[in-house]
Amino acid sequence: MKKNVLITGTSTGVGFESAILFAKNNYKVYATMRNLKKADKLKQRILEENLNIEVLPLDVTKVASITSVVKTIIEKDGKIDVLVNNAGAGFAKTTEQASEEEIRWVTDVNYHGVVFCTQAVLPYMRKQKSGQIISITSVGGLVGQPFNELYCGAKFAVEGFMEGLATYVSDAFNIKITCVEPGGIATEFMTSAIEKTAIEGQFATGEYAPIFDRYMAGNQKRANESKEQVYQTGIEVAEVALGIAQNENPPLRIRTSQWAEDFCKLKTKADPDGHKIVKQLQDSFL
Repeated sequence: MKKNVLITGTSTGVGFESAILFAKNNYKVYATMRNLKKADKLKQRILEENLNIEVLPLDVTKVASITSVVKTIIEKDGKIDVLVNNAGAGFAKTTEQASEEEIRWVTDVNYHGVVFCTQAVLPYMRKQKSGQIISITSVGGLVGQPFNELYCGAKFAVEGFMEGLATYVSDAFNIKITCVEPGGIATEFMTSAIEKTAIEGQFATGEYAPIFDRYMAGNQKRANESKEQVYQTGIEVAEVALGIAQNENPPLRIRTSQWAEDFCKLKTKADPDGHKIVKQLQDSFL
């Protein structure tokens, strides 16, 4: 029987490429996005390539929206095989200069959305004793970075949530959990982060401005001097996600490039794919 996959945030970038790639590899794809006005590009590809993709509206910050989409899929297919938590948004602003609304927004989009989408599919995966949850996180979920602390905090939360969940649903219900951790991605994700967080064209103002300038200069220097390409394309990350979905024994964590691997090595050297930590947690608590 053909597997189906629910993917969030498919209007652009990794989500868009994942929807197409999974469909080309014999999955029935439910491609979701908050604003269906942004679906034209995906719908055009569906028509041109005769892809088995159904586009549905889903706002990951609204539980009712998530529940509705999951109900629709269950009514049509009776199951959900794979959930790809991809929807997210970049955010680069100092804690002091971020508003309460912005702080809640970045947490809702990047963390709460993952939790509520996962919560919605778990009863069906548990009942069928199989399933896979793939969350597109970030190297920022392992390594805190200047001016990205609010974004990193949300991604750290996703990593902790997924790690804790994996300690008991994997063995008991055959639900596989993986965090896919890209470095920089050269997609509209970066543009939206700039539009959302800049203050009069700047990410940081006042006494923070010279610190931010040094941070950006250092980033550019590292990118220029790196032997590996820092920024990946959406399709490159989507290929990693597909590989995980096709893996019978997927890792808890996987970086999507050598640059991302090197960037995180201080935290991943002893347990690069996360299998050891899950086993240790199971032995300690269960």
